[in-house]
Amino acid sequence: MIRFSPIAKRRWRRFRSHRRGIVSLWIFSTLFLFSLGAELISNDRPLIVSYQDELYFPLLVSYPETTFGGDFETEADYKDPFLVEILNSNGNWMLFPLNPHRYDSINTELTHPAPSPPDGANYFGTDDRARDVLARLIYGFRLSVLFALSLTLIGLVLGIVAGAVQGYFGGRTDLLFQRFIEIWGSMPELYLLIIFASLFNPSVLLLLVLLSLFGWMGLSDYVRAEFLRARTMVYVKAARSMGATDRSIMLRHLLPNALTPVITFLPFRISGAILALTSLDFLGLGVPPSTPSLGELLRQGKANIDAWWLSLSAFLVLVIMLLLLNFIGEALRDAMDPRKE
Repeated sequence: MIRFSPIAKRRWRRFRSHRRGIVSLWIFSTLFLFSLGAELISNDRPLIVSYQDELYFPLLVSYPETTFGGDFETEADYKDPFLVEILNSNGNWMLFPLNPHRYDSINTELTHPAPSPPDGANYFGTDDRARDVLARLIYGFRLSVLFALSLTLIGLVLGIVAGAVQGYFGGRTDLLFQRFIEIWGSMPELYLLIIFASLFNPSVLLLLVLLSLFGWMGLSDYVRAEFLRARTMVYVKAARSMGATDRSIMLRHLLPNALTPVITFLPFRISGAILALTSLDFLGLGVPPSTPSLGELLRQGKANIDAWWLSLSAFLVLVIMLLLLNFIGEALRDAMDPRKE
């Protein structure tokens, strides 16, 4: 059973008393949890198909058209009028998700040229390739948050390790690390991204690796400062005189105190990662074009000024995400404020 210290309990009470922050946390967590099940919310495959008194689950299994009385051995197209007529007659039925489109499904029955405005078939309209905008927003939201969380987690681990080693050992170790950080931080990150984007096929993994190489340096400064301040404290000297190892002192005595600025800046780092991914996608240096992305929708909106639904929808999703994260960050900052201890 995990037991929290009195300080941690007081901080949690202060965070819960921050109404705007706690409400933002609930809203953001709910939206993220729903986006994790994007395939159940927005998909061009039905959730359940009842055919001749048997149940089929197209989300889990790919069925050929012949399974439902068709003529071809290829995978069934559940939007094909011929198949729709079969599966909606003689007691057969299909249950589609709330939004019957996937992020890469193309609407071939548009009444307006793509990008088409919102209508009953596409609630938020379509993009310039006749793909459903709402589906791309849902999947793009999930991609942005997962990417930001992964990038933040990698940056946390690298930044904490680098800052802890610098601050605890100090001296020549700290000096060499600082010179390395100065040289590494002066490298043109955007130019490197352009070079690597031309050398390798763009992917989410490649982008995550490249951004992780630079995303840890800002955090390491805070951890280094905390370790430098605390390593001369009496309790650290006492632990060292009692034979505690450097690893034990760093993990058990210094790290918990150094996590205060780390936790405080966590939501703001997630916001920065989301903005970085969106900006790179907008410039065409991010994920592949077929990947659902908020930045790619903004780029389409710039190329199609008349299609206001492209820019407006992506802009609103970004604003809501960043506002919620900033409100959570403000609540964490007030809760972790040492002047209120």
